[in-house]
Amino acid sequence: MKNDEKLVVLWTSSDIEVALKMVFMYTLNSKLKSWWEEVTLVVWGPSTKLLSENIEIQNYLRVIKESGVEVLACRACADEYGVTDILENKLELKVIYMGIPLTEYLKNGIKVITF
Repeated sequence: MKNDEKLVVLWTSSDIEVALKMVFMYTLNSKLKSWWEEVTLVVWGPSTKLLSENIEIQNYLRVIKESGVEVLACRACADEYGVTDILENKLELKVIYMGIPLTEYLKNGIKVITF
């Protein structure tokens, strides 16, 4: 697959409306409607804390995962907010250090959109 068919959505905002009305809506539709062949959602910064606390956001995220979107969470952020266990065990996310992967996405010409 060519890198121009890959999208990474970098979600950093702790705003619930931004999550529900923009980030999640676009991410899910990107996958369901095949706007992009491969879609990855990265949970980074304040969004990490919001995700760990908000049931509505967690339920929507499950739908996104079930659609085939890869969901990654920043381990440094999760550790800082004390929510690594919730993200890994309750939400079953892949929690990794994201600095190098994000750099690789950018260097390889993968489309990255940030909210």
